[in-house]
Amino acid sequence: MGKRLLIVSTLDSNQPFGAFTRPFYLGQYLTQYFEVFQLGLDCSSVNYAPCLSIKSRSLKSYIQAIEKCIDEFCPDIVYAQETLPGLAALISLKLRKHSNSSLVLDFHTFSAYEYWMRMFSVDNPLKEFAQCIKTYIAQGILIFSGTPIIAAGESIPKLISQWYGKTPQQIYSIGNGVTEDLLNTKSFSDKDPYQAFRPAKIVVLIAPKTFQFPSNDMSVSMAVDIAKSVERHHNKVHFVVIGRDSSDISESIPSNISFLGFLPNREDFVAHLKYADIALLPFSKQAVAGGARNKALDYFASKKLVVSTPEGLRGLEEFRHLEHLLVTGYSSSEVANTVLDAASNIDKYQSLVDTAYTLITEKYSWNARAQNIAEILIKQSK
Repeated sequence: MGKRLLIVSTLDSNQPFGAFTRPFYLGQYLTQYFEVFQLGLDCSSVNYAPCLSIKSRSLKSYIQAIEKCIDEFCPDIVYAQETLPGLAALISLKLRKHSNSSLVLDFHTFSAYEYWMRMFSVDNPLKEFAQCIKTYIAQGILIFSGTPIIAAGESIPKLISQWYGKTPQQIYSIGNGVTEDLLNTKSFSDKDPYQAFRPAKIVVLIAPKTFQFPSNDMSVSMAVDIAKSVERHHNKVHFVVIGRDSSDISESIPSNISFLGFLPNREDFVAHLKYADIALLPFSKQAVAGGARNKALDYFASKKLVVSTPEGLRGLEEFRHLEHLLVTGYSSSEVANTVLDAASNIDKYQSLVDTAYTLITEKYSWNARAQNIAEILIKQSK
């Protein structure tokens, strides 16, 4: 086996989506190139490498865990994903002055920008402003440390330049990927889970409840508004939300939308995605949907016709309107009209689905992403 790689992240096996996705799947495929040790909040799902669960989001807990791994695992490279793990890794390596470990950072999002954009659309803007300042300072420390950065999207280097007046000398844009079970069109159940709603076309939205960020909450609220505006067409289109229960919704729920809750069984999740007809990314500009790129890639890999607001595609600039998907404006009525047109003319847009799937298979598998990142990590190792 080659060099030793310590991956530090906020991986949380209790929430196997969002921030879990990047460290888990990259870790899985990076075992082809390194001897991997995974460190995160809850690593109980990590079955491909030794791991340690921190079970705390405190900076002190992360520093202590990283120091322990440096002393016992002796990594050649520390690959720290997101702001808290990155800051903890930077401090730990400074404290361990004689460590030979190289540090590479990974920015899955540009957190300060996300907090800033949401500030006036949340219940407690002062709290959002405080988080904006905290993350701005923390990410600024990492950016000005001169440490190499891997960014999960081309928008992040641009935002760094705008917010800090500096473009890091070593920054690489390597986005997220998709899993093999979604790319394999044959490996799922032959029973349609939406039979009760047919002949309506099924429009699916993945929106689990996530830690701290309200982007998914905003997308669910918009989806409800969209469903209400086309409720009279219930025989043509039915909306399905995965990751939420109806009890989570405070407003009145139209008859043409169903809430399936969280689907813990991966096979059930894949089947519900595969049998849908249209996939929805209804994010307002204020939502700043950094995690939406995971959903978008899953939709494309599952050969779904995707309908998205511009924000739903942030970080996925390669995917374009009328070439890979349908991009709408930000109003619920615009999204609703586009969904209704897509449901009525699904065959007309099949070429978009095929083009998007081809791009996904060529460039966006986790295996390909891991290979790109492995080359950067090896290059940066001492």
